[in-house]
Amino acid sequence: MLRPSLLCTALALAFSPFVSLAAQDDGAVTWLTVGQLQQRMDAGKLSSKTLVQDDITRIRRIDQSGPTLRSVLQLNPDASKIASALDAKRTASHGPLYGIPVLLKDNIDTGDRTLTTAGSLALMGAPAPQDAAVVTRLRLAGAVILGKANLSEWADMRSAHASSGWTGRGGQTRNPYALDRNPCGSSSGSAVAVAAGLVPVAVGTETDGSIICPASMNGIVGIKPTLGLVSRAGIIPISHNQDTAGPMARTVTDAAILLTAMAGSDMHDPATVDADKHATDYTRYLDPNGLRGKRIGVVRQLAGNEPNADRVLDEAIAVMKAQGAVIVDPVTLPHLADLSDPELTVMAYDFKHDINVYLANRPRIEVKTLADLIAFNKREAAREMPWFGQDLFEQAQTKGPLTDKAYTDALAKAKQFSGPEGIDAALQTNHLDALLSPSWGPAYMTDLVLGDHIVSGNPTVGGASQPAAVAGYPSMTVPAGWAHGLPVGIVFFGTKWSEPTLISIAYGFEQHTHAWQPPKFLATVDGNSYAPVATGN
Repeated sequence: MLRPSLLCTALALAFSPFVSLAAQDDGAVTWLTVGQLQQRMDAGKLSSKTLVQDDITRIRRIDQSGPTLRSVLQLNPDASKIASALDAKRTASHGPLYGIPVLLKDNIDTGDRTLTTAGSLALMGAPAPQDAAVVTRLRLAGAVILGKANLSEWADMRSAHASSGWTGRGGQTRNPYALDRNPCGSSSGSAVAVAAGLVPVAVGTETDGSIICPASMNGIVGIKPTLGLVSRAGIIPISHNQDTAGPMARTVTDAAILLTAMAGSDMHDPATVDADKHATDYTRYLDPNGLRGKRIGVVRQLAGNEPNADRVLDEAIAVMKAQGAVIVDPVTLPHLADLSDPELTVMAYDFKHDINVYLANRPRIEVKTLADLIAFNKREAAREMPWFGQDLFEQAQTKGPLTDKAYTDALAKAKQFSGPEGIDAALQTNHLDALLSPSWGPAYMTDLVLGDHIVSGNPTVGGASQPAAVAGYPSMTVPAGWAHGLPVGIVFFGTKWSEPTLISIAYGFEQHTHAWQPPKFLATVDGNSYAPVATGN
């Protein structure tokens, strides 16, 4: 989830592009794509076990010391053994994820020796009893679950005054492009680990912005799928009306590969009843000419808040036009200013209901309700609440059942205004394939005292993630440019089940921009201080 204070765009920074040298700081496999890693393994030049061990070494050198990113909460102690077993069974007919390490956000259950805690000390008692459905699919695809990524505690649902990327369990995650800047959230660790070359791909989750914002601010690709394309069974919830897991990667291709493995129906998640009808091999849509003939509408209501983001957006539009896209600019998204209030009402009700169900069915932990969590945090305030409180928890606890008229009215309004009368209306009126806006501005400074410092030029309009998140429609962010050494992304979004179209557009854009650059682990981008932090030996 992206808290109410984050439903907006970010701070302004002066433009100063640079060429990173970070790709030279490590072994030959650090920045390879999933396809390139498979080529090396197929040729006998690399094993899954060696790849896993290399990633673990880099995590210890960069994440746990050196720059100390704090993006990885726990490594899977059995990862190397699993990789060895996969090496022994490797055949020529393996899938694209076979033997590839994948990091999971720490709100995704795994039935192994790693904990699933949402970053909270309250869930440290014992591991989850079984894999989440999406983890089962990844294991069947041959992926090696490398461990759990740090996040914004409780996926940013604990306090509206928090610092994204902070948990009681893992501390503050840091942005690898400038260590004093925030990674955004709540899938902070997943984004940072991919951006820093600690793992090829990772899984995040989103309720509103938790994939799109950290992917953008850490310069990677993130896909927030259609609600119901990927099972939520075994994922610590916020809202069953908006929650979904999604892929995070350095390239559109790798994100498409990961989404292909994740998507599909699951009997334990009723929302996925139609997923098998739509799930496909998303790499089929990786067309370098994917922009040609596409009609893309620019939602200027979601721009105008941050000058660097606007500049990058305009530069991206010029690329799209040059590659044959038809740009309709501007396009009005109806009811955009009417989404925040009903969304927040729905999330508060849903969270109380959904977290109580999850906790009641999670064995060997002491907390069984939201009320228990609130009481735990009060008892453990020195460790759990040294910087910010639990106002969102307390607000949710006051809500009644999901039969309350306040809830049903808010839900109906949120879905109607965001979907049929929002995104769908804009697409149909203008005969569009997709909508476009800035993802967010460049990363803001981390502030544990005051919380996140994202500001909006129009406080009545939410961030770029909000329309698709509330509707349950797909959105996708890709790297598009730079501001003072910090990455800036753009986001494409569309109607339900339109992932193939978004991937085709995003890939066409990526192949004609190649905007991604590896991080330099700068201490800061302020003033003239551009010295990278040592990454150890």
